[in-house]
Amino acid sequence: MKPVSEARREEVVGALRRGTVPHSGLDLFAVGLERFESALDKELGNVATGGAEFKAVRGEYGSGKTFFVRWLGERAKRANFAVTEIQISETETPLHRLETVYRRLTERLATATQPPSALREIVDNWFYSLEEDVLADGKVDDADEEALNTAVTDLMERRLSEVASANPGFAAALRGYHRAQAEDEPAIAEALIAWLGGQPNVAAAAKRYAGIKGDLDHFGALAALRGLLVLLRDCGHPGLLVVLDELETLQRARTDTREKALNALRQLLDEIANRQFPGLYLVITGTPAFFDGPQGVQRLAPLAQRLHTDFLSDPAHDNLYAAQIRLSGFDLDKLHELGLAVRELYAGGADDPQRVRERVDDGYLLGFAEAVAGELGGRVGIAPRLFLRKLVDVMDRVDQNPDFDPRRHYGLTVGVGELTEVERGAHVQRATSADEVDLDL
Repeated sequence: MKPVSEARREEVVGALRRGTVPHSGLDLFAVGLERFESALDKELGNVATGGAEFKAVRGEYGSGKTFFVRWLGERAKRANFAVTEIQISETETPLHRLETVYRRLTERLATATQPPSALREIVDNWFYSLEEDVLADGKVDDADEEALNTAVTDLMERRLSEVASANPGFAAALRGYHRAQAEDEPAIAEALIAWLGGQPNVAAAAKRYAGIKGDLDHFGALAALRGLLVLLRDCGHPGLLVVLDELETLQRARTDTREKALNALRQLLDEIANRQFPGLYLVITGTPAFFDGPQGVQRLAPLAQRLHTDFLSDPAHDNLYAAQIRLSGFDLDKLHELGLAVRELYAGGADDPQRVRERVDDGYLLGFAEAVAGELGGRVGIAPRLFLRKLVDVMDRVDQNPDFDPRRHYGLTVGVGELTEVERGAHVQRATSADEVDLDL
């Protein structure tokens, strides 16, 4: 295993200990994703040169969709992309309200060096890059602050001319932010950053200062996204990866909400196909039922046509450049391999790495994987989260207690309260089946 910093190791192990997907470091224990790397890297490369891409990731509950998109996000960050991940929900982030989606996008915007929300840093870096370009031209003296501000504003207008024609407010807010910074008006500058991020209820005084009216609406949000892509490109970020996660929740939404959401998704796909968002890589996730069932994509024929993908019986023969790619989930071999990777990651920071490796050896890992899967009715595909949480717990005990032997002292127990909804269903079904067997006997 390649060297890992203590902070990175602890972030990953800490997340697994809590039963959550880490936000970084996923490459340290990614299993079975190697086959996707080449196709995804080519698509990221196309986006980096001014193209736009879309990908739908399908998989059953527990198949690793969230892990996959965060792993992809890490690859994108290594290519200097900005990345944002948005959880779609009917109440908090309804897909048909693109102004809300855009607001969540900016709230969770991150780069390899800037955590969420990175919007203000990106705007500041953009103005800095404009100043550098103006000074490099040699026509303005850097000591002449007024002339420099004027030249930067002129260059800003040229860079944003296409966006300004669709949404003059975006360029006006940037112009106002730049002036507020120059005039030492921090409250106004902060309010205008909020407006650029799609936040509602921005102070009227700040909007008057910048000459803008109202908040970003549905169509204004699309224009603002184009503006954001321009800012990112000029700051040295060649693209933006946007993840819309958990679209299967649309199946449970009210009919009118679902129809509007599906149409909004169709609109986004058409805009991407028409190259309206150069530098955008949009990724959505959903279950097979969402893509193929009567309450999902199939309700809107134009969207179903755009997402249609032929899947053969063998996932090894999937076309990874198609609109949809599928995650096949885990089998026991992959779960065992995952355990090996996490054990080595953990041992690298343990107080007694040799004891961890000896007592949580390969044979124990395989038996432990089988036991956890057995608690979930043999559904190995949904076992990784619980398996890793329990495994870290075992290794914690081994590392802290010299006399602790997991084969003698640890008995696997699974409480309903620690399970996700899907895991709980499998666990209860397994217990019910066992009771039926006992009755038969």
